[in-house]
Amino acid sequence: MKCPFCQHTNTQVIDTRLSEENNSIRRRRRCLACDRRFSTLETVEMRMPLIIKRTGEKALFDPAKLYTSLSRALHKRPIDSETIEETVATIETRLYHLGVKEIPSQIIGDIILAELAHLDEVAYVRFASVYKSFHDVSEFTQVIAALNKK
Repeated sequence: MKCPFCQHTNTQVIDTRLSEENNSIRRRRRCLACDRRFSTLETVEMRMPLIIKRTGEKALFDPAKLYTSLSRALHKRPIDSETIEETVATIETRLYHLGVKEIPSQIIGDIILAELAHLDEVAYVRFASVYKSFHDVSEFTQVIAALNKK
């Protein structure tokens, strides 16, 4: 860690404390060159994988888009916004734990469908109809039949 005062690279950690939320560490440091003290804050940097769309284009993962998609699928269903936020967080965690740099959008769609299957069957069918681009009623009945088997 460089000293912010003299730019020297040797510093000594004097004190280390967890933040109140336990998601970062505050360190008190002393520069070994100029003897001045300063604090640093360390947090985890989570890098979500890049999304590879069907067109081959790459895009950054956007949890707001995921929230919007889930909200549309769950429109007028007995699911509150807090549950939707928890579902977004669950999907984000699953994506992060895959440990890959890039992921096809189809895999994300499958993860969303798996979560919706547990959450609300009507929302599952709604999302599947858009995600899988249904062209006729027979495709709806196939998805509903598959849900009934589960």
